[in-house]
Amino acid sequence: MGSVSSLSSLLDSSSNSINLSEILEAAMGASSPGIDVNAAVSAAVTAAEAPENSWETQESTVQSQTSALDQIQTDSENLDSDMQSLNSLIGPLSASDVTSSDSNVATGSAAAGAAASQNVVVVNNLATTDTWSSSTVASGTTALPSGESFTITTNTGSDTITVGSNGVNTLSDLASAINNAGLGVAANVITDASGSRLSIVSGASGSAANFTVTSSDSSDFGFTEAVAGKNASLTVNGISISSATNTVTGAVPGLTLNLLSASPGTQVTLSVSPDTSQASTAINQFVSDYNTLISALNTQFTYTSGSGQGVLAEDPTVRNLQTVLLGALDYTYTPASGTTTVPNLTALGITVQSDGTLSVNSTQLQNALQNNFSDVQSFFQGSALNGFANSLDQQLTNFTSPADGAFTVDLQSMNTEISGLQTDVTNFQTNVIDPLQTQLQSEYSQAEIALQQLPTEIRNIDAELGMNNSSSNG
Repeated sequence: MGSVSSLSSLLDSSSNSINLSEILEAAMGASSPGIDVNAAVSAAVTAAEAPENSWETQESTVQSQTSALDQIQTDSENLDSDMQSLNSLIGPLSASDVTSSDSNVATGSAAAGAAASQNVVVVNNLATTDTWSSSTVASGTTALPSGESFTITTNTGSDTITVGSNGVNTLSDLASAINNAGLGVAANVITDASGSRLSIVSGASGSAANFTVTSSDSSDFGFTEAVAGKNASLTVNGISISSATNTVTGAVPGLTLNLLSASPGTQVTLSVSPDTSQASTAINQFVSDYNTLISALNTQFTYTSGSGQGVLAEDPTVRNLQTVLLGALDYTYTPASGTTTVPNLTALGITVQSDGTLSVNSTQLQNALQNNFSDVQSFFQGSALNGFANSLDQQLTNFTSPADGAFTVDLQSMNTEISGLQTDVTNFQTNVIDPLQTQLQSEYSQAEIALQQLPTEIRNIDAELGMNNSSSNG
């Protein structure tokens, strides 16, 4: 009877928290001789884990919200970067293009913000680099006349190198010695069908970089000046210019001239104008990034059968951003004086579609850039970097600022919530589920033992009852 009493006690002690009878019935079945302890424990633990499962579901939802908001933040930062670029004094709206009437003679490049202009250039001669060459010998490894000395004098100093001294015996040795002397010249062995010669070239063009090579005995082996270094000679808008290099800067503010060939008397026109290609690319990039962001926001508010709206549909930051973006498109530029052909985005061929995204009429945009570039620049940059680009940049910064932007605050709140839920799950698992599983494993194991002993107990009871009946009958 002891085992039966133990089982009843076990069942009674568990009844407050777990329906042990139902679990035993589910675990044993009609024909089972005992309890499937693992199944019974698993069923009980699963039932007890309901709060934990709820927290994990909440955590998964918040993690999905965090991931979606991270992407929207990235999209917003991309759009804000476009605005900052369009509002920059060295950005695409300040880029200049230089075209040449004869690109074989001269070309040019312009710094950001260079004024539009037409410049007439005449290249009389190019800047050259001083070059000296040696007498010809059989090869770069042919022994040179021992004892002969060569003195190289440049505007930075001089050095004397003696053949047969310090390992200098051949043209190759002489080239190495010159290059290691630090005189601002470069020596190389040049070989052709007639043999090998040493070429020494100044490190810079122009007459100021000229140098000399003298020999102690030039009758056997010596150097001659192959090309004398001289300055480039040109005129820019009728003014004579001398330049030590073929890249001329400073003659025209913001314009760099690249001299390619001498052509005395040939007038080459270099025209500086806004780089409409860069501007068009930047404006189209703005439209593309705007559409990416507004489409991401639209997804959050679009109802999908079976899943409803997006995970951020109720997020106030996301709702506010959508309102800001759509409202920003109403910006109108009004000049302090006079009129403008580009008061709004529509004048650039940029229009709003039914879903809030933008479309670009490329022909209309190109026409505005070609014919009214200053008005396009004024629309985006205003009179003092305070136009449309600055306006949208400031509004986006309220969201994207890493210090106190709306995204930062929202994501911090989400991460705090995730951390709290993770703590709740961990604590519940440690303090409730793990002890419960240990307890139930022990209790159900005892119940299993008791059930296994029931047939014996019943036979003993039957035997005792049978004996008592026999005694009474006698």
